[in-house]
Amino acid sequence: MDTGSDYEVRSLEASEQGKRNIDLARAHMGALMAVQERFEREKPLLQVRIGMALHVTKETANLVHTLMAGGAEVAITGCNPLSTQDDVAAALAVEGVRVWAYKGESREDYYRYLNHVISFRPHITIDDGCDLVSEIHSRHPDLIESIIGGCEETTTGIIRLKAMQKDGALKYPMIAVNDNLTKHLFDNYYGTGQSTLDGILRATNILLAGKTVVVGGYGSCGKGVATRSRGMGANVIVTEVEPVRALQAQMDGFRVMPMASAAPKGDIFITVTGNKHIIRMEHIRVMKEGAILANSGHFDIEIDVAGMTEAAESVRTVRPSLQEFRVEGKTRYLCGEGRLVNLAAAEGHPSEVMSTSFCGQALACAYLVAHRNSLDARVHQLPSEVDQEIAHLQLQAMGVAIDEMTAEQTAYMRTWKEGT
Repeated sequence: MDTGSDYEVRSLEASEQGKRNIDLARAHMGALMAVQERFEREKPLLQVRIGMALHVTKETANLVHTLMAGGAEVAITGCNPLSTQDDVAAALAVEGVRVWAYKGESREDYYRYLNHVISFRPHITIDDGCDLVSEIHSRHPDLIESIIGGCEETTTGIIRLKAMQKDGALKYPMIAVNDNLTKHLFDNYYGTGQSTLDGILRATNILLAGKTVVVGGYGSCGKGVATRSRGMGANVIVTEVEPVRALQAQMDGFRVMPMASAAPKGDIFITVTGNKHIIRMEHIRVMKEGAILANSGHFDIEIDVAGMTEAAESVRTVRPSLQEFRVEGKTRYLCGEGRLVNLAAAEGHPSEVMSTSFCGQALACAYLVAHRNSLDARVHQLPSEVDQEIAHLQLQAMGVAIDEMTAEQTAYMRTWKEGT
């Protein structure tokens, strides 16, 4: 491990490759680069310290550069033990960015690094999963008075934040970046859909065509995974607890049933719910020989990995990011230790998708600073105009033009008097 006063990464020798990967991502993040150019001119984050707990990837590095272009000081760590790209962390460290992250972090290091970011005394927190916010509220409440607000990237984090809000535990304003249309309709749907299958294929090299894929959850992420699985030739079963989403899945042409009914039928199981123990031992026991399990929810609790480990006669790693469990005489395969398979076994979402998500993060930080002291301590959404701006920037980056309403059309949309 290479360690300095403001960094701890696996090896600084990987920094040149990290820089090349960051450059490659930047070439596909035109919308974020437009925000970066604006930030360079306007400096909306001058003298603001931003503490980040995000996946340390080539795309995230470009968000770091955008925030710094806006005048911010930045400190970053990972938000999942297996999601850091070591070459990117090294590149950031060489640049002088405060960074503590490596792929395969122990639990001890994971929380030690979170506390390095907290010691930076951030004015704004950016989180993916709410661990940074939770740690501050639980162990460092003295910092809250100086915090302007925070931003949350993912569904799991929003669930936790709303639970904090309900309990009266949330003490500073949070922007639900995950709730931006330009985040969850694109990052969750297109990004998770593609990158989840990418991770499973890298881990297993299995043929999806003709297989039965069971998708646990039909939110935006589950919709993306189910659709992409069908596109690869799989037969898809969806499991759900919410009636409206189950009805959507049925009308989208997927089979819908409880997990107990799906367990003996599936070849590949993918959880994307943000909840706990979607796949339990009663399901694992009745699965086919050779069933493959993967999780694309934020935490490693959607599959009961601990229960499967305890019940297993043997466990061995058969290839990178793939473990073989022998449970009651049958083989089960687990991808990426049950952690985010798209990052544990692959590289996460494509850069184009993360461009719009990180536009949301950058603009949310600017919004927090512009509205400091006027937002109460609850979960907020960005104004719809910000979503429209992000979509416009992405369309420009893609070279796509759209219509504008005529004056007559604009007037018609503002009146109630014109009818039949």
